[in-house]
Amino acid sequence: MTRPNVIIFFTDQQRFDTTGAHGNPMGLTPNFDRLARQGTHFANAYTIQPVCGPARSSLQTGAYPTTTGCWRNGIPLSRDADTMARRFAQAGYDTGYIGKWHLAGKEPVAADERGGHQFWRGANLLEFVSDAYDTCLFDEDGNECRLPGYRVDALTDEAIRYVSAKRQSPFFLTVSYLEPHHQNHVDAYPAPMGWAEACPPVWTPPDLVALGGSSPGQLMGYYGMVKRIDDALGRLMDALMSTGQLENTVVFFLSDHGCHFKTRNAEYKRSCHESSIRVPMMAVGPGFDGGGKVMAMVSIIDVAPTLLDAAGLDGPRGAQGRSALPLIWERNADWRDDIMVQISESQTGRALRTKRWKYAVVAEDDGPPASSAMVYREAELYDLDHDPYELVNLAGTESHRELSSYLSNLLTMRIAEYEQLDVEIIPSIAMPTIGQRKVSVSDFS
Repeated sequence: MTRPNVIIFFTDQQRFDTTGAHGNPMGLTPNFDRLARQGTHFANAYTIQPVCGPARSSLQTGAYPTTTGCWRNGIPLSRDADTMARRFAQAGYDTGYIGKWHLAGKEPVAADERGGHQFWRGANLLEFVSDAYDTCLFDEDGNECRLPGYRVDALTDEAIRYVSAKRQSPFFLTVSYLEPHHQNHVDAYPAPMGWAEACPPVWTPPDLVALGGSSPGQLMGYYGMVKRIDDALGRLMDALMSTGQLENTVVFFLSDHGCHFKTRNAEYKRSCHESSIRVPMMAVGPGFDGGGKVMAMVSIIDVAPTLLDAAGLDGPRGAQGRSALPLIWERNADWRDDIMVQISESQTGRALRTKRWKYAVVAEDDGPPASSAMVYREAELYDLDHDPYELVNLAGTESHRELSSYLSNLLTMRIAEYEQLDVEIIPSIAMPTIGQRKVSVSDFS
């Protein structure tokens, strides 16, 4: 068979509701929206941990951060990890990486810490070695590569050069943008020049309307970054079209986590809420064209198995995710009904996201955050059907006690499955029922 080229178009800290496909009215993402209609839109997509390094380790391997060992930022991915790039290279692919890595121990990233990528224009911590109009990457020999233009454009130019090069083999390329992540040293979202004058009226998601946080002063810049990313997606698709590679290239778009704009803790992520863990995700190309909208819950741990499957290859050893291709083409595909999310750095926590409920726990021990705990306490419970912006915490309410017990048992089962730990979850302190709420038997499903 002719194996397809594969491109991962990877953004950083992008909320799912920045896209028109998820209801954003500002027209920021016409390319994403068009491709989601043409290909497959994974409408309920989630990170496995809402922080950069751990999520990226899961993307590379298809496994939970506690399995990869990268349970917090600053822990390098094992040099012998069975990554997508190594799988593709073994099958004869040229492999390339452009942009932010965040899985190594130092800058520039050593050859044996690049996850098996051959072509390299990367930086371990792009936010610390570059700025919006000062892009610095490193090549295979560790030499600085300074690229002109706005950072999104600079990385896209490099990607277009890569896909346009003459080669005898198919390629696997990851383009890993920093945007729309904040620029750390100024704690701001520097949009392209001219965006402030061109920006349409800013739409504020309902959770931010209610909770505020830093969004009033930061949403406009954030949206400017999102718009430029979508422009970049269109430019890359144009390059594939002009080089005759469009029909034989899979383009898979996702983000590592979302952004809650300092509404849930003192920064932007590391919480169990939809604004932190739900991400935009779509794919187009062989195996994905005409797939429509997939409503099942798909996770970042499913990406590696899915893309390797699309190329006719086996997934990584030890992957805990699954190929999502059966969801597209099999009427009654067997699939999960819930996703477990790990939380680190801000707390040692776990969350369970079902079709209706969000149930979250934190370590009973109030010591420094760790990879896991043996005893947790209930912390949060949200009814997402009736409270989609997670504004009313039902944990401990008498009306939801039986439901909480059910979700507690389900979460302990998932922790045992994915972490091989037999943990205890202590019920939350009892609280009176909020309003007129009741829970029926059907609410458990």
